Amino acid sequence: MLYLAALSAALAAGLVAYGLSQAAPVRAPQRMHDRMAELGLEDSTELERQGRRLEQRRKVEQLLMVVGQQLKEREVDYGPLRERLIHAGYRSTSSLALFLGIRALLTAGMCFVGISLAAANGFGGALMTVTAIWGAGAGWLVPGFVLGTRATARKKEIQLALPDALDLLVICVEAGLALNQALLRVAKEVRHVNVLLSEELGVTNFQIRAGIPREEALKNLADRTGVPDVRTLVTTMIQTDRFGTSIAKSLRVHADTLRLKRKQRAEEAAAKTTIKIVFPLALCVFPALFVVVLCPALIQMYQTLSSIQ
Repeated sequence: MLYLAALSAALAAGLVAYGLSQAAPVRAPQRMHDRMAELGLEDSTELERQGRRLEQRRKVEQLLMVVGQQLKEREVDYGPLRERLIHAGYRSTSSLALFLGIRALLTAGMCFVGISLAAANGFGGALMTVTAIWGAGAGWLVPGFVLGTRATARKKEIQLALPDALDLLVICVEAGLALNQALLRVAKEVRHVNVLLSEELGVTNFQIRAGIPREEALKNLADRTGVPDVRTLVTTMIQTDRFGTSIAKSLRVHADTLRLKRKQRAEEAAAKTTIKIVFPLALCVFPALFVVVLCPALIQMYQTLSSIQ
């Protein structure tokens, strides 16, 4: 039973990891790899291996999507969950079904693991039920926790690169470029520093070229990223464009504000380090220091008292 429980836990963990990795957006190295395969620049064995991996990926995605589609309820509003998926970078139409399928299969798998562990340890009916509930709860919460962690990391990365991108946007606008062309130039230049922000600006440029009004495209940028600083920047650009004021001056003032906010965040993080370092010192450094300093004295005292007796 222990081997069965370990195998079930490994399968459940592997399934959620594989599902989240396959639901992730395709990056530039993968696109380049696919393009090289189309041009015939790779050997046949590597192509066959890729074909098998893609086939396995399709089968897993189909299984997860079938499970997720069965669990979707029409009465439930999945708007907040879709928003979290978009903030984490999962923008495919099948991301919601994949996430629900991963959550359902992981919940069932962890519940089975809890029952197996309870049976292996000889627990009674009540303890077995509690263990199964704890396992199912863990399986239900883990995908949401992973999704939230990824979304937070993505927002933080975009937020850190935003002041530099805004400085470049100010330079482009003051040099005489229109706002659309400035956004396109910034998207190209920022790619070497931050790929995520470059992709978001590129999507905004594509939407403007496709005929979507610039105000709506900028609002979509704020909704996709979920970063408060981006939303403030978008609001400033929309209001400046609507009232006909100087876009260069508005962006310059906003760039100074973002730079000041970044400096204040760094000072806040530096001030917090003095508090955060207390716990490692108290739990790790001080006990070892006490052992090194006091142990020789205690050994000498013990030897002295032993010789007196």
